[in-house]
Amino acid sequence: MSDLAGSPSRAAVRAEAKRLRAVFEAAGGEVVETTILQPAEVLLDLYGEDIRARAYVTSDPLKGEQMLRPDFTVPVVQMHMDSGAEPARYTYSGEVFRRQEDDPRRASEYFQVGYEVMGAAAPAEADAEVFALMQDILAPLGLTPATGDIGILMAAIDGLGTTDARKAALRRHVWRPRRFRALIDRFSGRAPVPASRAALLGAADPMAEAGPLIGLRSASEIAARIDALRADAVAAPIAEGEVDLLSAMLAVRETCPNALEQLRDIAVDMPALRGAVAALAARLDAMDARGVDVAALPFETSYGRAQMEYYDGFVFGFTSDAHPDLPPIATGGRYDALTRRLGAGREIPAVGGVIRPGLVARLTAEAGGAA
Repeated sequence: MSDLAGSPSRAAVRAEAKRLRAVFEAAGGEVVETTILQPAEVLLDLYGEDIRARAYVTSDPLKGEQMLRPDFTVPVVQMHMDSGAEPARYTYSGEVFRRQEDDPRRASEYFQVGYEVMGAAAPAEADAEVFALMQDILAPLGLTPATGDIGILMAAIDGLGTTDARKAALRRHVWRPRRFRALIDRFSGRAPVPASRAALLGAADPMAEAGPLIGLRSASEIAARIDALRADAVAAPIAEGEVDLLSAMLAVRETCPNALEQLRDIAVDMPALRGAVAALAARLDAMDARGVDVAALPFETSYGRAQMEYYDGFVFGFTSDAHPDLPPIATGGRYDALTRRLGAGREIPAVGGVIRPGLVARLTAEAGGAA
């Protein structure tokens, strides 16, 4: 159940999961459960590419595609949006499943214990509550925290002087940093349009010699895509100054107070950031009020961009410096946009986090004590 040799027994992991869930219950979390087998359609649309590639998917003759639960957040949010009252706090524990194609030592089945806060009136306070609770639980293990804010990057994209189609493409690829950078280079004119695409767009009738249709797209869908590419080809490039400001913002990696000052400086020339930077300042004040040492807390604007795609604001994680090969022991963040997608347009503020009890049990045993 762990990613280390000599992993704790299944009974020990279950005992640790029970202990962790009891802490979340004491904090006000209502215990909820979800089925292990989940409808695949919604999950495949919502989870990031990493989990999409690692999901266990099967087909049911009556229910269609099903997936072994890769995470708890989406089904818990779906449950809440269907019938929950607000504000609400939930906790849960159980197994999740991820295929491992690169490292056979990594567990493909392991426990998660989580805590979610939905509908809280003050998002900064809820962010601080979840982070401080996780930090307090994990403090005996001496883990290293990391924080970031996807919302700052989203705000910067929304403020760019470019087309809505380009902004949508950048938002879609926020979680794929290499693809995101390639798009910025192309949209700013720093990278040329590929020769094959230029030839296609320059043809009077790109479909003239295409042959029979053998893919899933119809002729009208292909034509619409070509029209969109042609419109993009004549759009003005993103200004160099905006690209430089975006790069400076993405490069911010400091302690929280210093990062806040750097981002405030950038926001002077990029006004679209002001709201998101003000939200960061409010969160740090709320964390400080809960006893978090924000002066020493790391912040990185790009942190969390390789995690699941439903995070759209504050993100955090805790890792073990003694075991850099391990995944984070705990992760979490804000996912307001996910509630809108699952709530048929109704959006509520929501933040949460998960801990891997198997890793906690192993590191606790190494430390020779209880967490």
